[in-house]
Amino acid sequence: MQDVFDFAMQMEQDGRDYYEEMASKTKIPALKKILTGLADDEKRHYQIFKNLKEQHSDQVSQLSEKSTTIMSDARNIFEQLSGDEVEVDTAGDAIEVWEHAQEIEKKSEDFYREKAGVVPDKTARDLLNKIADEEHKHWALIESVMQFLHRPDRWLEDAEWNHLEEY
Repeated sequence: MQDVFDFAMQMEQDGRDYYEEMASKTKIPALKKILTGLADDEKRHYQIFKNLKEQHSDQVSQLSEKSTTIMSDARNIFEQLSGDEVEVDTAGDAIEVWEHAQEIEKKSEDFYREKAGVVPDKTARDLLNKIADEEHKHWALIESVMQFLHRPDRWLEDAEWNHLEEY
């Protein structure tokens, strides 16, 4: 099971590095905030797996009790954007960068669900499923960001905010 935790820690560190790099390059403060939130979640996931590996169950339970707030935070960020004049540059690699991020989240979710099905420890299994759920939320958020980048004016006009459903 140690290999699972080592691999998971590496995936989370890679994700964090990727989001931090993207945040440093974006010129849109709202997107920077979303990327920073994603990086923070990946950092928390890393710590959970590190504590599981090192068998620090008290620290695992403290970290696992916290859930991601990325969806509600993002909803607030997009609502703030609705009142601003938004100029989004969708040229270049912007969409491809977000698509790559979405692929990372999907692979992470799939990996955690697969491993949850085979680990014998109930605590580890429950945490893997919880983190898989959070990775799915990240995937959905990135989907909303890509929709926003494709058509920001129309996206912001949607009063229902269907883009950010709670999963």
